[in-house]
Amino acid sequence: MTHPPHNALLARLHRGEPALMMTVRTARTADTLQIAASTGHHAVMLDLEHSAMSTDTAAQLCVLAGTLGLTALVRVPEREYGMIGRLLDGGAHGIVAPRVESAEEARGIVGACRFPPRGQRSQTNMVPQLAMRPIPAATMNPAADADTVVQILLETPRGIAAADAIAALDGVDMLALGANDFTAELGVPGQYGDPRVRDAVAQVADACRRHGKLMVLGGIGDRKLMDDLVPLGVCPLRITGTDTALLHEAADLRARQALDAFTAAPS
Repeated sequence: MTHPPHNALLARLHRGEPALMMTVRTARTADTLQIAASTGHHAVMLDLEHSAMSTDTAAQLCVLAGTLGLTALVRVPEREYGMIGRLLDGGAHGIVAPRVESAEEARGIVGACRFPPRGQRSQTNMVPQLAMRPIPAATMNPAADADTVVQILLETPRGIAAADAIAALDGVDMLALGANDFTAELGVPGQYGDPRVRDAVAQVADACRRHGKLMVLGGIGDRKLMDDLVPLGVCPLRITGTDTALLHEAADLRARQALDAFTAAPS
């Protein structure tokens, strides 16, 4: 059974409207999220898989994101019930679960993210996403479930093979293909033009189409390759970059501009 999304990001994507997401890995302060909001981003993903960011810091940034009108997803470093619950209770609008390889593993993620009867999320009655108002469970649980994004990240051939069974699960909103890890698993790291990548994108997109879910493609920065793969059924969510990569890109540009100015100056 597919439930209609109340989350603004999900609703936007289901309408076919483009959405921008910035990945936050090393930033710990408000300014990066304010920059994301002021540059037209719709979402941020806090990457706890590839950083030492604490759950407390991530939760505080999620609350800030909500006040800025951003959807805040958190990529967790492991599929752990307790961590997922703490992040959602602390203000996260959704969970990105990495390296899922079976419907059973995906079902565990759904269970941690959804309240009964759809899952086993531990009961609470006050969450930042609903302005910390005490709300009866009969009202809060369906509202929180409708606003929570569950993204399953497929990064291995085994995960791709399970795409249809995972997409069929009630409570899963998005399936994402992580091209970086997937090409590494294939033994061709970074070779996104490999025909097996295209086949995997098509397979995941077909599964999502059959079950009314969204398909996300991440890890490919080559615009030409993306333009070739998007028509297979990739939803219009674009990851603009990671905070560290964006800083490096801007710093490198400014450094080259400064050196060019010296070269061009009359002697």
